[in-house]
Amino acid sequence: MSKFRMKQCAVMLLTGIMTLGLFSGCGSKKSSGSGASQAVSGVKLLYIGTDKEDAYRKLLVDSVVAAAKDAGCDLTEAECGNNVEEQVKAAASAKKDGYQAIICRLTDGDTAPQIELAAAGLPIVYVNSEPVSRALSKNKYVYVASDESQAGSYQAEYVAKKLNKKELNIVILEGEKGHSGAIQRTKYVKNYLKDKGIKFNVVFMDYANWSDTEAEAAMKQFFKTKQSFDAVFCNNDTMALGAVKAMKEAGFDPAEIPVLGVDATKDGCQSIKDGDMQFTVYQNADGQGKKAVEIASLLGSGKKVDSVKGVTADGKDAWVPFEPVDASNVSDYMK
Repeated sequence: MSKFRMKQCAVMLLTGIMTLGLFSGCGSKKSSGSGASQAVSGVKLLYIGTDKEDAYRKLLVDSVVAAAKDAGCDLTEAECGNNVEEQVKAAASAKKDGYQAIICRLTDGDTAPQIELAAAGLPIVYVNSEPVSRALSKNKYVYVASDESQAGSYQAEYVAKKLNKKELNIVILEGEKGHSGAIQRTKYVKNYLKDKGIKFNVVFMDYANWSDTEAEAAMKQFFKTKQSFDAVFCNNDTMALGAVKAMKEAGFDPAEIPVLGVDATKDGCQSIKDGDMQFTVYQNADGQGKKAVEIASLLGSGKKVDSVKGVTADGKDAWVPFEPVDASNVSDYMK
C-alpha cells in the first residue's frame, strides 16, 4: 500500500476532531438512523476513498475515521483521489495486508464488480456513492447512504409550498454526470412537482460538479438568456452557494427566488441563517460513517447485518434518513 497516503485511525486524536467540528455537518445535534450500534471492536478495516475537495466528502471521511475509533476498530485510509485504477489496486492488496472488510466510496459506481473481484472475497460496504445494483449482495456487499429520493422531494415540497404557483420556471444545477446522487435528486424534484400537478419548465440545467465556482459560472451563462426563473434547485450546498453569489451580483434577490441545496454543510446552514439560501437537506455524515463502520465490522467478523437498524428487507441497502432544513430549524443544525 506504499502508493497511498495511509492514515491509521489509532493516531487520530478525538479531541482534535471535535475541535475541528468534523463529527457532522451543521447538525452535530442530529444522529438519525444510527440506533444502538452493534459494531464489533478489533476488526481491521480499509477505507478506500476519493478526493476530499467537496465539503461533504471530507465530512464523510472524518466521520468514518471517528466512528472506527469509537468502535475500537483498526482503520486505515487509502486516499485514491478520483482514480479508479488506484481504488482497484487498494482493494487488490487488502486481503494479503490482513484487512477483514473494506469501506469504499466509489469513484464510479459501474466499477463495483471490478473492486469486488480485486478484493478476493472480502466483504465491502459502499458508502455515499451508489454501486450498480448487480454488485450488491446480502451480508456481503452492502450500500450505506441516504435515500436520494427524499432529498429531491424535500426540495420540491419546499418550493411548492413557499411559492404556491401552478406553473414554475426552474433552474437545476447538477453534480457529477452519472453520479447516483445527482441523478436521483434531480429526478425526484421533477417527480414531486409532477405528482402535485404543478407545471414546470426547466429553463436551464447544467452540471456544476459540486463546485461553487462552476455553479456561479453556469448561472452567469444562464443570465445571458434573459429568461425568468422562480427557483434554483442545486444537488448540493456548495453549488447553491455559488448560485446565490451569482444571483446577488446580477441583482436577483434570493429571498424572492429560492435557492435550495443538499447536505446542510456549515456554510450552507450559515447562508440560510443569513437569509440567502432558503433551504437545504441534512445528509447525516455522522450517521453514514457510523453505519458503514458498524456493518463493515460485523461482516468482517463473520456476522450478519439483518438486525441492524436501517437495513432493507433484501439486506442490500442501509438507509440513514435525510432531514429538511430551513430558517425555522437551521439553528438546530448549527450546534
